[in-house]
Amino acid sequence: MELAHSLLLNEEALAQITEAKRPVFIFEWLRFLDKVLVAANKTDVKEKQKKLVEQLTGLISSSPGPPTRKLLAKNLAALYSIGDTYTVFQTLDKCNDIIRSKDDTAAYLPTKLAAVACVGAFYEKMGRMLGSAFPETVNNLLKSLKSAESQGRSEILMSLQKVLTGLGGAAASSHRDIYKNARSLLTDRSMAVRCAVAKCLLELQNEAVFMWTAELENIATLCFKALENSNYGVRVAVSKLLGTVMATALMPKQATVMRQNVKRATFDEVLELMATGFLRGGSGFLKSGGEMLKVGGSVNREVRVGVTQAYVVFVTTLGGQWLERSFATFLSHVLDLVSHPRATQTHVDAVYSRRCVSFILRATVGSLLGEKAQIAAAKEICQAIGKQMKAVEAVVNDTSSENKSGAADIAASQHVMVCALQELGSLVQSLSATASPLIQEASIGLLEIVTSVLLHPSMAARLAAAWCLRCVAVALPFQVTPFLDRCAERLNNLKTSPEAVSGYSFAMAALLGGVHQCPLGIPHAKGKMVVSIAEDLLRTAAQNSRLSLQRTQAGWLLLGALMTLGPSVVRYHLPKMLLLWRNVFPRSLKELEAEKARGDSFTWQVTLEGRAGALCAMRSFVAHCPELLTEDAIRKLMTPIECAMTMMSHIPSVIKAHGAHLKASAAMVRLRLYDILALLPPKTYEGSFNALLRELVAEFTLTDNSANTTTSLLRSLCHYDDSVLLGSWLQETDHKSIEDQLQPNSASGSGALEHDPSSIYLRIPAGEAVPGPLPLGVSVIDASVALFGVVFPHVSYKHRLQMLDHFAECVKQAKGVRQQAVQLNIFTAVLSALKGLAENKSTLGPEEVRKSALTLVMGALDNPNPILRCAAGEALGRMAQVVGEASFIARMAQYSFDKLKSARDVVSRTGHSLALGCLHRYVGGIGSGQHLKTSVSILLALAQDGTSPEVQTWSLHSLALIVDSSGPMYRGYVEPTLSLVLTLLLTVPPSHTEVHQCLGRCLGAIITTVGPELQGNAATISTIRSSCLVGCAITQDHSDSLVQAAAISCLQQLHMFAPRHVNLSSLVPSLCVHLCSSHLLLRRAAVACLRQLAQREAAEVCEYAMSLAKNAGDKESVGANVAPFVPGVGNRGDIHCRHQGVNITDTGLEGLLFGMLDRETDRKLCSDIHDTLGHMLSSLAVEKLSHWLMLCKDVLAASSDMSTAALLSSGKDEESEKKDEMDDDTMFTTLGEEDKSKPFVAPRWATRVFAADCLCRIINLCENADQAHFDLAMARSAKLRNPKNDLLVLHLSDLIRMAFMAATDHSNQLRMAGLQALEDIIKKFASVPEPEFPGHVILEQYQANVGAALRPAFSQDTPSDIIAKACQVCSTWIGSGVVSDLNDLRRVHNLLVSSLDKVQAGKGSSSQLYRESATTMEKLAVLKAWAEVYVVAMNIKKEAESKPKKAIKNPDDDDDDYGTIDELPPDSLITLVQPELPTLSRLWLAALKDYALLTLPAEFSSQLPPDGGAFYTPETIDTARLHYRNSWAPILHAVALWLNSTGFTCPESTEAAAVSGTQKRSPAVGVNQVPGAMASAKPLPEVNQDRMHLILGVSIQFLCSPRPEEPIEHVTACLQALHTLLGSPYARIHIAEDQLIGVELLSVLHRLLLTWNPPSIQLLVTGVVQQIVRAAQDYLQEKRSTLNEEDMEKESCPALGEGGDSGGLVPGKSLVFSTMELLMSILVRHMPHLSAKMSDSPSHIAPKTRLSEESARLVAATVAILSELPSLCSPAGCMTILPTILFLIARILKDTAIKSADNQVPPPVSAALQGIKSIVTLSMAKTEETQKQWTALIRSTLACILEYSQPDDSMPAPDEVSTLTAIALFLWSASSEIIGVQSLQNGCMSRFKSALNSCDPWESSYLLFGCPFDLLPTG
Repeated sequence: MELAHSLLLNEEALAQITEAKRPVFIFEWLRFLDKVLVAANKTDVKEKQKKLVEQLTGLISSSPGPPTRKLLAKNLAALYSIGDTYTVFQTLDKCNDIIRSKDDTAAYLPTKLAAVACVGAFYEKMGRMLGSAFPETVNNLLKSLKSAESQGRSEILMSLQKVLTGLGGAAASSHRDIYKNARSLLTDRSMAVRCAVAKCLLELQNEAVFMWTAELENIATLCFKALENSNYGVRVAVSKLLGTVMATALMPKQATVMRQNVKRATFDEVLELMATGFLRGGSGFLKSGGEMLKVGGSVNREVRVGVTQAYVVFVTTLGGQWLERSFATFLSHVLDLVSHPRATQTHVDAVYSRRCVSFILRATVGSLLGEKAQIAAAKEICQAIGKQMKAVEAVVNDTSSENKSGAADIAASQHVMVCALQELGSLVQSLSATASPLIQEASIGLLEIVTSVLLHPSMAARLAAAWCLRCVAVALPFQVTPFLDRCAERLNNLKTSPEAVSGYSFAMAALLGGVHQCPLGIPHAKGKMVVSIAEDLLRTAAQNSRLSLQRTQAGWLLLGALMTLGPSVVRYHLPKMLLLWRNVFPRSLKELEAEKARGDSFTWQVTLEGRAGALCAMRSFVAHCPELLTEDAIRKLMTPIECAMTMMSHIPSVIKAHGAHLKASAAMVRLRLYDILALLPPKTYEGSFNALLRELVAEFTLTDNSANTTTSLLRSLCHYDDSVLLGSWLQETDHKSIEDQLQPNSASGSGALEHDPSSIYLRIPAGEAVPGPLPLGVSVIDASVALFGVVFPHVSYKHRLQMLDHFAECVKQAKGVRQQAVQLNIFTAVLSALKGLAENKSTLGPEEVRKSALTLVMGALDNPNPILRCAAGEALGRMAQVVGEASFIARMAQYSFDKLKSARDVVSRTGHSLALGCLHRYVGGIGSGQHLKTSVSILLALAQDGTSPEVQTWSLHSLALIVDSSGPMYRGYVEPTLSLVLTLLLTVPPSHTEVHQCLGRCLGAIITTVGPELQGNAATISTIRSSCLVGCAITQDHSDSLVQAAAISCLQQLHMFAPRHVNLSSLVPSLCVHLCSSHLLLRRAAVACLRQLAQREAAEVCEYAMSLAKNAGDKESVGANVAPFVPGVGNRGDIHCRHQGVNITDTGLEGLLFGMLDRETDRKLCSDIHDTLGHMLSSLAVEKLSHWLMLCKDVLAASSDMSTAALLSSGKDEESEKKDEMDDDTMFTTLGEEDKSKPFVAPRWATRVFAADCLCRIINLCENADQAHFDLAMARSAKLRNPKNDLLVLHLSDLIRMAFMAATDHSNQLRMAGLQALEDIIKKFASVPEPEFPGHVILEQYQANVGAALRPAFSQDTPSDIIAKACQVCSTWIGSGVVSDLNDLRRVHNLLVSSLDKVQAGKGSSSQLYRESATTMEKLAVLKAWAEVYVVAMNIKKEAESKPKKAIKNPDDDDDDYGTIDELPPDSLITLVQPELPTLSRLWLAALKDYALLTLPAEFSSQLPPDGGAFYTPETIDTARLHYRNSWAPILHAVALWLNSTGFTCPESTEAAAVSGTQKRSPAVGVNQVPGAMASAKPLPEVNQDRMHLILGVSIQFLCSPRPEEPIEHVTACLQALHTLLGSPYARIHIAEDQLIGVELLSVLHRLLLTWNPPSIQLLVTGVVQQIVRAAQDYLQEKRSTLNEEDMEKESCPALGEGGDSGGLVPGKSLVFSTMELLMSILVRHMPHLSAKMSDSPSHIAPKTRLSEESARLVAATVAILSELPSLCSPAGCMTILPTILFLIARILKDTAIKSADNQVPPPVSAALQGIKSIVTLSMAKTEETQKQWTALIRSTLACILEYSQPDDSMPAPDEVSTLTAIALFLWSASSEIIGVQSLQNGCMSRFKSALNSCDPWESSYLLFGCPFDLLPTG
């Protein structure tokens, strides 16, 4: 391949390679030439131009394939435009001669096509330079157009399009000729030709005025005709032509209007024309708008769908502003379409028309309008609904005149209502909380209007209104509760109106179904209300026959909706529900017979509806409350279900007796029954399998059904990868919702709410906007198929065989269309069953079952219907998977091999080739290895069958499946497969897009198979790699979007395995262009690829994307006169592309992706965009800080447009306001002048939330990057050093500004994100000093802004989650110590005080909008915030007390002084908290008690108080737990501080009145006292004991096992609380009296140390341990002194302290032992060599380095505690522990007393010296019994120290001074008889001598001056 990389074609190399490889070689050369010509030196090109032209023109006649001819033409044109042009006319003549040639053979065709392509390329590139030759060229092309075959026709039309592009207006003389010749081809047989014509005419209309004036009607008719029997590609192309022409007719381009006096079409004329297509279709045309519309005949669906797309193109082309201005007219026109009788001839047609109209509205209003314009549009829609409703009410109330038209009007109005209400709902839901003005403005009256529709006579309209209310409720959750109440009240008042009962119950059900989308839920009591209403409706149903049907349906609907609230609500009503269900069905066969005897048709209808409703409610229960499905509950449920099954078999006789109108109700009962059975475990209804299966099989084999209904599940049961065969990729386009109508299965895409009212409360399937259950007939079959799959694996083999044989029989008996329908259903059921078997890991059964199944499946592999063949292949694969025997697989494979070798017809070749693919797919590479060679050779042969593209598609698809599933086993076949793929890519005509898609799939599979090998440099590998790259290049350049998407995923794979070989400089710009594609799959592929690239190479990706913007700037100026006029939508224009061709501006790719977030609705796509931006952010944000901050700021600036922000922005100044307005306009605008006429859509709220999240991420990234980001002085100096340095702290005002904008927005999600950002900013910047004003911090200047951002969050109507977040920010802000002005502090403090008043109000006092746990969250957040503030206040106070006092000032001038210093007095914060403390302490203790009760294990749940706690209700206990878990720690710390300062002296009276409205319960946890006993009478010691138990209990329980995800703050708070608590005398006595508590606490702390590493926590633990030891010391001291007084007279004094007389310490009971265990674990962790076990272990490496500062502090603290332990022991006990302690101290002294440069004494050394001193001077150790031991111990210790201090070369130099001090301590403190031993004295003397002689001045001076002072007696 490298030989192909030269400017001239290397002809020698070409001659040497084989014939087969030449096309690839030539293509590779052309690719190289394409890149090199642009970059090459002009003179070089001119030198070789002659030769190059010869070589290129020579290639024209060498029959090049499609991709080659495209590149060839491009290169020739480029060559002439770069080099000299004088031979261009000769080349043009050559091409013309070839085109004129009469040779019509197939072999000559490629040459002709290449010539045509060259002509097109010349004109496109050089345009008017070739003007003189153009009439001849055009005539030539048009002449050959008449005789050409389809490939030629498309190529000629494409060339004509290029001629028109290049010449612009200069080609006017030929416009009519081209038009006349092209238009007849719009109805060509070949779809590719239709597309080409549409594109050619689209180019023509730019200049040809007649097209949108005189010819306008004809064009419309032509387009309608072209849409008949069209495919998706044609619909897109034709609708674009139609929409654009109509838009041009309405608003022509200025220039053309100036040139010719044009009569513009009026808006009405244009709309009238479009409507004709929608209502009338293509056949015939109307002269006068009306007469022909009255004639019958249905509209062709393809035409309707195409025209629907054209409407969208029409509006998009005219732009958002136009839509805003003309929305009212447009809306009424679109709604009129759906009220026209022609649009609603049958029910399914009506649904289709509604879907089309909804699509038009969604695609225009939803994406072209900004939020403000959308609100205006919603108002218009409201008015339209109101107008319709008035008309309906007039008809309903007008009983006098028997007008027939009235009924028709109502029927038509329902469809208008559905469309309008659905769009209104979607609008409000997408606006979310930004839609609140719509609800709050009384003039609009949205709610009144929508609720009025609940009384509409038609059910569809009532359901749509209910759905719309659900959307409003989800968008504005504070409306749910009032809505429910209002509906309940109206239901009560209007009980006698059938419409009201139905409408309001729909609305309530819809609202209940929406609750799961509202995180704050609804009050628990609403459940009770719903149950009582439903019960009432069911009870009164029988009283009034006019209402019984509605009341029955309504009652059950409400109960079904109630179940969606989940187990916490349903638990309370379950017994009642089970009873209701049992009573609906007859108890026994006898009752059933009696029923049959007595009812009439009406009572039967009510009964059936009631039973269907009951089953539906059961199903909802099973689906939404799985936790409540105990065995007992299932058993009780089965009673009514079994009755229902028995009843089923009797229904046919009832229908016979009472008429066929009962069929629908009976079908509904069956549907509900199947639905619930599919959710229950099959074991529960095993007994009824036979009857059930009979029903199911009859259902889908259409036994009792005369209609040929087919199931809709087949596509979803086939494999996702088979979409290319099934065409199901249409599900992945932007037009999915209307394209569904054209699918072949029954009623496809006709989903509507009225088909199944229960869907109003169910969860919406992912990816759908509105639930659309299919019509009952289809739903029942779907349900039966699904249930068949669930039951089949549990059926005996005998019955399986019977059913399979029965299926074969059914297929045989049916004929024609019916046979196809039956077969489709049976196959779906069989697939469903096989899937069930595979999921259950069970087998198919013995030989005869397999045989029967195989016969059934093999028969369908030759079926003419491709969907059936696909299903049969899938079933075969699944069977192989389930049977799993090699012989069976071999038999199936062999059968297909034989068939393929002999068969010649397309059908069996496609079916059996797929069968091979599916076998491999499900059995995998290992299972089917032996068939691999045969399969591959057969499929490679089939793929070369050029006569049938269909065979090629299926065989290549199977090949891709085999490559995928074989993995590395395929490695041997890679080369032949690749060469075939390349050959086909170079030869298959581009119009066979499916073949190209499959080739792309094969290429991708091959790349995956070769995998990481692709990085290698071996010759074979580089050949494979370059082949793959060529393949990718060809597919990338294909015109079809799906092929391009396949190319992108191939390149993505290549990039993963061999990143160096993928050229990003060309890939990234092409991906950026695809981001604007009109095809969803292509946009998805592009974003997915960018996401992967951004993970590794974000910087390069952004750079290459920017290069696109720069190039676009140059091209724009050149091609400005040629650019098509369409405002905003250029040549690539479509729904999604707002901008001219290239859409990248100076905000780069990031800006484009942010813009996409506003337009895209596809979930997968949006999540990939989020990820891509996230990766780019993490790699680039720190380097390009201001760029990213500007991006976020621009996106967030949209918030400040909203009205509220202006009122709140007291903190902003005028200039910044002005600057802001400018930013808004300049944001994201694009190049070229298109955009001036058409502003973009301001970022929507979801994008703004994402931007706010990005802001928080940027702050975190900076924190990890460099400290200078948070230090103003460093940042400024860095900026001076290098102006490019960009540091976060310099942008602080922007950060605050953005957080402020977000925190004060309408949207709740954005407010949350804004408050979060604000909190992050405060935490990170609180301590940053302001260099210009020492003693101040940088955040002080923003006090007003922070206050202003917080204030709105505390308003009356703020949701609880936002208040909770705001409290958090408040406490962070007060605690940060930034606030220097007492007034500012008071403002924020007042917000907290006001919330505290709310908390005190107690339960049940405020009007509840949300679930009770929301109140819990809010109250606990307030208490937590106060606790945090109190903790900070106490810390400040403590610090102030520990500082030395300033000189006392004169009391008179006190006040002014504070004013001048502008610093808060240290106690000001505590004075703010002090007044609230009595209340707070009470509430804190109550909250802790709740928390303690809630953390009890499940088995103690009976001890929980029945009426809930202080802040939670028993119903919401599960959600409440989470809130307590978030807030207990700071509260615990605060309570400990309060108890420490005053608490233990406070009697309980303050606490007795704890939270009003709840009785006081005993504080001791788990003590079974009667809760009613008032506790206020308790004496203080008991109260204190309870409080101690509470705090210790909570702490120990938490510290026992903190979950790893627990925030570290909780652990610290808990330890600090313990430390504080143990600081108070009462607590010390308490813990010392009962030694076991201390031991328990120590063992828990020991556990904590082992699991939590951070040094801060270990230090805190040592602090708590010290407190425990000190408490024990004090207690012992006390005891000793009292004993000493008593025992002065007596001689023998009992040995006090641990160890008693024997000196033994009992593990688990001894405090000293536990402490030593814990301390030892700390020491060994930091100095492993202290433990012999550790230092002997092979993994241990002796530490060479010094201890880190944190470790040193920890070791010091440990040593300090160690040296205090002997004082807790009796003399004998001391002797037990001292050897260990002294050994440790001596070793630590040795290891840490190392000389340092600055002669600092490390903390462990000073602690060790201190310890030696306290131990040596220990008085109580020297009793007679222990004297000897004691002397020995002290002597050995001194000897150790002397030995350790000997200089040793292997160790670092010891710190002599510390050693000398230690020796001096011994000499001074120990008595002379202990140390007076010769050897010790000699050692000491020699140490002192060597020190005096030392050359270190520090040492000798220490000896002379320091030591004598050390040795002076102390006190």
